[in-house]
Amino acid sequence: MKRTETRELTFRLIYSSEIQKNMDEEQIELFLQENDIGEKTEIKYVTEVFTGIKENKEEILKLIENNLKEKWTIDRLSKIDFAILEVAIFELIFSKLPYKIVINEAVELAKKYGDDNSKSFVNGILASI
Repeated sequence: MKRTETRELTFRLIYSSEIQKNMDEEQIELFLQENDIGEKTEIKYVTEVFTGIKENKEEILKLIENNLKEKWTIDRLSKIDFAILEVAIFELIFSKLPYKIVINEAVELAKKYGDDNSKSFVNGILASI
């Protein structure tokens, strides 16, 4: 599986966890099995991103909040845009992946899953960070 596909599945896991509010290790294992994520590098990536977002949630939230336009709050963001931003910010700040790749992949996810404004919104927030 390519990194792009693994990233998309990771986004879907993060999105699910935002909806469910509390995802445990058993649910992550089930997600990995259901999506045929079996290679060690894929499992490591998904687990690291999920755990990393959970551990650095406050810092990620602050980065999003500090880069929102005036009068915007986290509560106004769609869960899809929020999950895309969480994955991308984790990769940018904590995984130190090249920003061009991270932003491009995040915009592609926003095009696929978000609404008409998602790609511009996600691009703008990540470019500011």
